[in-house]
Amino acid sequence: MNEDPRIDIAHQVNMEQLADRLGITGLQRVAGEMVGPCPGAGCGGIDRFSINARKGVIHCRRCGAAGDQIELVRLVLGLDFIGALEWLAGPRQELTPAQKAEAARRAEEHRRQREAEAAQHRRKSIEQARRIWSGGQPADDSLVIDYLTRRGIRPRVGVPLPRCFRFEPSARLVVPDPRRPREFKTVHEGPAMLAAILSPDGQLSGVHRTWLDLAQPKGKLVAPHPFKPGQTVPAKKVYGSKKGGAIRIYTPRDAVCLVMAEGIETTLSALAARGIPSAAYWAGVDLGNMAGARELGPGKKFAGIPDLSDRDAFVPPPWVQRLVYVQDGDSEPRLTRAKLLAGLRRAKAVRPGLTAAIVHPGAGRDLNDLLMGARDISTEGK
Repeated sequence: MNEDPRIDIAHQVNMEQLADRLGITGLQRVAGEMVGPCPGAGCGGIDRFSINARKGVIHCRRCGAAGDQIELVRLVLGLDFIGALEWLAGPRQELTPAQKAEAARRAEEHRRQREAEAAQHRRKSIEQARRIWSGGQPADDSLVIDYLTRRGIRPRVGVPLPRCFRFEPSARLVVPDPRRPREFKTVHEGPAMLAAILSPDGQLSGVHRTWLDLAQPKGKLVAPHPFKPGQTVPAKKVYGSKKGGAIRIYTPRDAVCLVMAEGIETTLSALAARGIPSAAYWAGVDLGNMAGARELGPGKKFAGIPDLSDRDAFVPPPWVQRLVYVQDGDSEPRLTRAKLLAGLRRAKAVRPGLTAAIVHPGAGRDLNDLLMGARDISTEGK
């Protein structure tokens, strides 16, 4: 099937135009992607589905749908591979050697153009992230301390916060305006916590921004969505490139183990527990980065089999002998565990001899929930 020239033809179809042809609705532009409900049967949601037109790929966080133009057609129309391919490129026809050579040339040209566009977008995104980071202030003696304390993470007096954190006194939170293409509406402007995302070679490749509001129970901003009644705007946003990177919160010199959770607060909660000696604590930013691409197909949705052709997903440094992933208890358990398994199996394939484990705090909660609910023993008996 790989020799079928229609596959190259299908890969040259513009993703945005294909979404229109398929009648997919409810998508909005967010950070260079089209995001909205999943068009797969019975999936839906609000913003779990995304189309990256530059890369020519789709992804759904819930049902696990992922792939190219052919997979998008399969997802929406319920066709098998051959049916989707014919829908996109018509019946198969035998080509002359000259026609095959021309088709291959066009496919290669399209691939190079797409990669060049993606590389340019990545450079601009990283430049933006570095500007945001450079504009930040030291996090010590800022609202960042108050925020972490509100989350049950009490920094020790006189000990500076990890250098991966900075404070931004005023940051704009914007959302795409569906009434005006390529325009945005400011939802909020206020203080934010910044966290540096470092690439595998230790360079700043991205910034994680959390808007703060200490009047809220968890200290994060709760802002009503201007275009989605009854919904709120996420109080966290990532700029630059997160692929393969991490927020390196704490790395002792003698570290041989790496503990990683998706979020900053969960990772800090694990660090506060200090249950593993000689361990580093990094935040993986999101589940997709920690897991990477998986092999999908009949019977594989929950199998946790990594697609080892994905070279961008997170892989631990060579010094890591044991990798521990922390599973959030408030996410869909089976699919989340399958993704974490895929990430751990990828790490073991790349780092022979590595041992790995998953820590789960229990259904419906994460480690930070446990930490926030912990009682201070100094008050007992009073």
